[in-house]
Amino acid sequence: MHITAAVARGADAPFSIENLRLTGPGKGEVLVRIIASGICHTDLTAKQNFPPELPVVLGHEGAGIVEEVGPGVSGVHVNDHVLITFSSCGSCALCETGLPGYCEQWVTLNGGRFGEHSPLARDGQPIVGGFFGQSSFASHIVTGVRNLVVVDRDLDLAMTAAFGCGIQTGAGTITSVLRPEPDSSVVIFGVGGVGMAALMTARALGVGQLIAVDLSEARLELALQLGADVVIDGTADDVVAMIKAATGSGATHALDTTGSAAVVATAIDALAARGVLALVALGEPTMPIEVAKLIGQGKSLRGSIIGDVDPQSFIPQLVDWYRQGKFPMEKLVRTYPVESINEAVAAAHSGSVIKPVITFS
Repeated sequence: MHITAAVARGADAPFSIENLRLTGPGKGEVLVRIIASGICHTDLTAKQNFPPELPVVLGHEGAGIVEEVGPGVSGVHVNDHVLITFSSCGSCALCETGLPGYCEQWVTLNGGRFGEHSPLARDGQPIVGGFFGQSSFASHIVTGVRNLVVVDRDLDLAMTAAFGCGIQTGAGTITSVLRPEPDSSVVIFGVGGVGMAALMTARALGVGQLIAVDLSEARLELALQLGADVVIDGTADDVVAMIKAATGSGATHALDTTGSAAVVATAIDALAARGVLALVALGEPTMPIEVAKLIGQGKSLRGSIIGDVDPQSFIPQLVDWYRQGKFPMEKLVRTYPVESINEAVAAAHSGSVIKPVITFS
């Protein structure tokens, strides 16, 4: 079938809106008409890294309506409304223990399908598809059943599309990695989409003290609206002192969403003894760590992929919080028609929009 997609043809080239050919679903696959797709910084990082001779359709926070199911599909039906997440095999030891983010076949299943294995082509030439099992910057995708979470048909798909990755990552890191108690103090470095999701989750769980650190005054103001007790300008010279003044002896838990070595160092210093810092951002590939600070005060660092959660059970929890008003996504999301994807990308780069979402008519 013929579809419309935003194609990346080089790091510095804008996305181009193109007509492509999509192969229909095979065994265990589903055809989904995309209604909306969040733009995640992972998409933009991937755009920088794909060689220009390998045009690719990115996007991995899709939401849409099932139009066709392939052989062997169960649990998903035509006309089901779905949120779409990452791909996993479902049969390795980590998948079977509820940790599909660490699937043994992660790279193969989520890195995209190349050459004759790709479901996408233009004028007979293959386009890399299947990014995160999706490539949801397209009007239609073919994806696997394990990528799909069926939701009620009245759910606003544009407001909840980002549940598949960014929102799930921030929220899951709080619930499944840091696991703060009601008397805990949590400091979040960087309150973009992931950080705001972590903040909203911690507030929903009744965590005692929440601190947000960011460079944007507008984001800090929103963080206050969403439940932060204290906000701190990240450019201040005394961020650590301000956190310790607010908490008494330092934060019990911290989350870094920036991937900056300087910010990670600040986060470690801001922890109380036996405090835990979770890292979720791929920024600088290596960072100097003062080991004595970790050993001497029993501090811990934890990495996390997609919040250490199983989307099949966790995305419904996010939907429940959204319906209860605990996740006011309308304060984070701005929608753009797919034809304006480059404007949406510019907004993501500048930080003027927390979660840009492209939509398909």
